[in-house]
Amino acid sequence: MKNSQVSIIGAGSWGTALALVMARHSKEQGPAIPIWGHDPEHIAAMQRCRSNEKYLKGVEFPATIMPTNSLSDCVGAAVLFLAVPSEHLASVAEQLSVVGIGADTIIVSCTKGIEQKRGLLMSEVIAEKLPSAIITVLSGPNLAGEIARGIPAACVIGSDRPEALPRVQSLFEGTNLRPYTSVDARGVQLGGALKNIFAIAAGASDGLGMGENAKAGIVTRSLAEMRRLGVAMGAERETFRGLSGIGDLMVTCFSANSRNHRVGFRLGRGESLQDISASMTMVAEGIPTTASAAACARRLGVETPIIDQVYSLLYEGKSPAQAMKDLLSRQLRSEEEV
Repeated sequence: MKNSQVSIIGAGSWGTALALVMARHSKEQGPAIPIWGHDPEHIAAMQRCRSNEKYLKGVEFPATIMPTNSLSDCVGAAVLFLAVPSEHLASVAEQLSVVGIGADTIIVSCTKGIEQKRGLLMSEVIAEKLPSAIITVLSGPNLAGEIARGIPAACVIGSDRPEALPRVQSLFEGTNLRPYTSVDARGVQLGGALKNIFAIAAGASDGLGMGENAKAGIVTRSLAEMRRLGVAMGAERETFRGLSGIGDLMVTCFSANSRNHRVGFRLGRGESLQDISASMTMVAEGIPTTASAAACARRLGVETPIIDQVYSLLYEGKSPAQAMKDLLSRQLRSEEEV
């Protein structure tokens, strides 16, 4: 597997970081690593500059990385990493089905989100379009900028096809990204998706100047809420104690480099969501995931006070100060209650 070709679908910050990780594994003499993007001008700039200045400034590409806007250049790989925004995942998967992938191709879903209309996880969205594919998922506390620069990190690869896990895991051997495995693909995905919502809440707390005690309380109760909703959606409770649960939650809620934290911070400072969204070049997945998670919680009858307040903040025009006040004024209870 070490000499097998991989392809990256998605030329944003996360897709580019993964391409750099794979290039470090294969070294200069290894096979080409195609990285696909939908925008021909962006791909042309990547080819010309040998970097992705739009999303990851100043990180030079090794010779093995091959930017392309043709999916045909990617589908011959044994492993395809899908790192596109959740709103475009179904469309890209359908394009892959048209171009055609091998029967034994492994798909690694790196997209964090929940489909809004039906509450599907990203692996389920892919499976609808590529029913014969072997699907795995990747999540964890992974800020793309740090990984792209070679700073050590850890991740978790999940799948209900256990035989695929060591094949994907081996691709990261000798890189700065240390992989662990899990057979709870639902939990791995839900931790990675839900933490973005709670990062908005933590950012809003920072924007309001509420201090570290308040944020620590929000993050701790967010973990309880993540676990409660995640288990109701079919995940294993223990998964949320791992890298895709508490690990990803911590880095996303406490790092100023988290785009979802930045959204919450700017909301807390009084900016409108419309202005914030218009100024961003990258998608903050917590915004659409909030609507999806709130709908899932209502359907399942799960209490999610933090998700509810973030939903009100994003979609109902509630002020951050009022949202925090409403959280604090909830009925008192035991910490052990779920």
